[in-house]
Amino acid sequence: MAEAIKFTEEEVTSINQLRQDVANVFTQLGQVAIEKKRRISEIEGVETQLLQKHSELVTQEQELFKGLNEKYGDGNFDPTTGEFTPIPKEEIDK
Repeated sequence: MAEAIKFTEEEVTSINQLRQDVANVFTQLGQVAIEKKRRISEIEGVETQLLQKHSELVTQEQELFKGLNEKYGDGNFDPTTGEFTPIPKEEIDK
């Protein structure tokens, strides 16, 4: 049987420091993974809310323009002047 070799105090300290450093990295990786998951979940929640709001705005826009079209007919709206220019009925029927 081989005779046991005793490491020096410096070697034991180096081994222990390395093991501690590895453990710290694993702990930090776990923390980062948890934080990443939390942030992604938070961002996805905001994205879902914004997509829902966009959908509501699209519906609101469609209803607004449908009502205006029924009231004023087809035409062109200039947002800078606030003026609506109807398209003559003859051009619509072409």
